[in-house]
Amino acid sequence: MFLRPAYLTAANAFGVLRLLPMTEREKDAEILVLRHHIAVLARRLAGKRVRFTAADRALLAALLRRLPSGVLRRMRLLVRPDTVLRWHRDLIAARHAARSKPKRPGRPPTVRSIRLLVLRLVRENPSWGYRRVHGELLVLGVKVAASTVWEILNDAGVDPAPERSAVTWAGFLRSQAEVLLACDCLETVALTGDRMYVLAVIEHHSRSIRVLGATAHPTASWVTQAVRNLVMDLEDAGCRARLLIRDGDGKFPELFDAVLADAGVRAVLTGVRMPRMNAVMERWVQTSRRELLDRTLIWNQRHLPYALREFETFYNQHRPHQGIANARPLKPLPPPISEPDQIAHLNVRRRQRLGGILNEYRHTA
Repeated sequence: MFLRPAYLTAANAFGVLRLLPMTEREKDAEILVLRHHIAVLARRLAGKRVRFTAADRALLAALLRRLPSGVLRRMRLLVRPDTVLRWHRDLIAARHAARSKPKRPGRPPTVRSIRLLVLRLVRENPSWGYRRVHGELLVLGVKVAASTVWEILNDAGVDPAPERSAVTWAGFLRSQAEVLLACDCLETVALTGDRMYVLAVIEHHSRSIRVLGATAHPTASWVTQAVRNLVMDLEDAGCRARLLIRDGDGKFPELFDAVLADAGVRAVLTGVRMPRMNAVMERWVQTSRRELLDRTLIWNQRHLPYALREFETFYNQHRPHQGIANARPLKPLPPPISEPDQIAHLNVRRRQRLGGILNEYRHTA
């Protein structure tokens, strides 16, 4: 591609040397002969276009660019003078475009410290998908796109995991989230073989969880006392809940609904074998099993409340939730980090709960 223009330039340079010994009369005669040759060639073409190569165009544009437009129009050429000028403009534009072209196309690469942090989070939490990692980064104030996290994991050969979408109960749960509570009874087995039951309530609007208690014998009096404690906590917190979703489990006595009714909260029962009607609570049950109960051994009835308190604190104060834009129930998201120096030198510490089962990440002071 570059040999042709170089050859033409060298050939014309030697042609200039050949013109040096010629007199002005000889040059004028040669110009007249060449003009006549061009006229004959134009008659032979009969209006057909002449095909010039890119090298021919560059050479003609370079030789004729300094001549005024009036001189170009008086010259006999196979093309119009405007065409020669357009060739010169295209040549300059191509040169400018080549110089302005970025050396590395596409978006700028992700900062190395962010890539290392993403891989660290996945390495220390094998069950996290890219959406979960993205939420943890927002909690740390590192604002990146979820697709960027996906690309980092994919480039590193780590399965980004499919997007986990929370199951919702149509528009009712979204429109009534501020006045909705949901409760359920979760059961687990300790190492002693005792089957224990955990009663928990979640607020739909904030996703704040309240573990009301754990017992091996969920009697009617125990459940009633737990709901009384819940009503007092809601009054102290100024909660505006008016509806509580629960299933038709026999562990909930009639007095359970009566205590709620006295506080202005009406119990709404889900259908038989319809867990989607209580999807938010069922999602927490699944999360507690996946992130806590399936990853640790519950020794006895005293150990279970301690583990649940730690998980409740972690869930309410640190863990991001996709249902509320990756915020935390009791803490809003921090402002994004805007200083380039701070982004380039991230110093994140890990705080372990329950011996490393739960991990919290914070910036060092």
